Amino acid sequence: MHKQVNFAVAPKAGATKLATVIRGAIILAVLAMLVVAAQAQTEQVLWNFTGTPDGENPYGGVTFSNGNIFGTTYNGGAYGYGSVYELTPTGTGTYNETVIYSFCESSPSCPDGQNPVFASVVFDSKGNLYGTTFVGGSSGDGVVYELTPPTTGTTWTETVLWNFAGEPDAANPVNGLIWDSAGNLYGTAFNGGAGGNGAVFELSPNGSGGWTEQVAANINSTYGGLAIDGSGNIYAPEANSLAKLEPNGSGGYDPVTIFSFNPSDATTEGETPNGTPIVDSEGNVYGTTTKGGKNSDGAVYKLVYNSTKNTYTEKIIYSFGASGTVPYAGVVADPSGNLYGATTAGGKNGAGVVYELAYNSSKGTYAEKTLQPFIGENGAVAYAGLVYNGGYIYGTTYDGGADGEGTVFVVNPDAAVTTTTCVSSVNPSTLGEAVTFTATVTPAPPNGEVIVFEPVGQAPMTNGVATFTVSDLKVGSTKITAVYSGDLNFITSKSVSFEQVVEK
Repeated sequence: MHKQVNFAVAPKAGATKLATVIRGAIILAVLAMLVVAAQAQTEQVLWNFTGTPDGENPYGGVTFSNGNIFGTTYNGGAYGYGSVYELTPTGTGTYNETVIYSFCESSPSCPDGQNPVFASVVFDSKGNLYGTTFVGGSSGDGVVYELTPPTTGTTWTETVLWNFAGEPDAANPVNGLIWDSAGNLYGTAFNGGAGGNGAVFELSPNGSGGWTEQVAANINSTYGGLAIDGSGNIYAPEANSLAKLEPNGSGGYDPVTIFSFNPSDATTEGETPNGTPIVDSEGNVYGTTTKGGKNSDGAVYKLVYNSTKNTYTEKIIYSFGASGTVPYAGVVADPSGNLYGATTAGGKNGAGVVYELAYNSSKGTYAEKTLQPFIGENGAVAYAGLVYNGGYIYGTTYDGGADGEGTVFVVNPDAAVTTTTCVSSVNPSTLGEAVTFTATVTPAPPNGEVIVFEPVGQAPMTNGVATFTVSDLKVGSTKITAVYSGDLNFITSKSVSFEQVVEK
């Protein structure tokens, strides 16, 4: 028996790929209200997907390897059934994209897999890439695959490591894979397992170049992925609980429910823990729920671990509703304990936001700040978890971007706050007299970035200063405002407006 799946699992190229609950109500409402105004603040779109033969609709997040960015798309690729892509930096702040694998060359059977769902990728020490697809394979229940990089050229070689067979085996893997210290792979299956409601599966090298699979635990899974701690314990979100799989010393696992979310207490506990959890060095677990919290729009929770009693106590550290809502993704932490995540809805235009929960170590509290609202052209609806790398936050949006097919983006949570001032060389001036407006941005952004002197013109900056001279202002008053549009590292700002008076 399979659980209800909230998206189409066998789309055709060019067809509508997602229907029903997970997307329909959110996306259609969002796209109807998106604006087209520029949003140049702390975020940069690294890639706009365009659809077949390019990738389309990235559900999963990104993974870094040797300075390049890798990920999967649910649709698109050469055959319309999903792809694996690589973004390579050009050295000038932009990226080139290569589709390194397209799924389902042999439609409709798709023996190599079809449609990765919430599926990031992982690498081994040799540079081989591993991932999952939701469907396809010999039984149609999804696969675990390996992509081997080329020795020459750009063609990667795919090998199917495991074909899922369905109950009692796992079926329909979601949210990618994780490694343990012994080189075993683990993942979540949305269906299958002994009860048909999902499973945690393990793939182990068999010593002969192949892999052996076992169901490590039967769970009532969500779309959330797994986390693993230093002792090899695995954490898996279930429909309304969080399971901890403890190694039993005999090659298997003993699943323990460490917290149950009671729907009747959803306001204070959250409900439906869909986000992939993370575990800190003290054993505390962090995650998100798509429902519940004080506004019923989802929550970020922390399970505080008591190592003496081996127990967990939950507390809600943020309830969504004031800005973003409905977080399908979990959170990621920086070295200072600040948490970052993204939502599928809410925000300035209902398309979701990237948010920060800034940690106050002296009080043990968190303060929410919206880092970037999605408005359509910069992306819309982020299902995947974020990645913290080198002080920046990287992620994907399923929709939006220049072509409406999704994006890869980066956000700077520590972008510099700027101030912009503007003065006139002479005010009032006489008709035909040259007037020079000088704008100064502090701290100084990179040379060459533009200041717009509304409504008369624009000029590039040098050391934070831009000048623009005009001699054709009309008699009367013209309101002048200098606007700096910002970039990834400098936040937009504008000057105080003033009236430039021209007399006869």
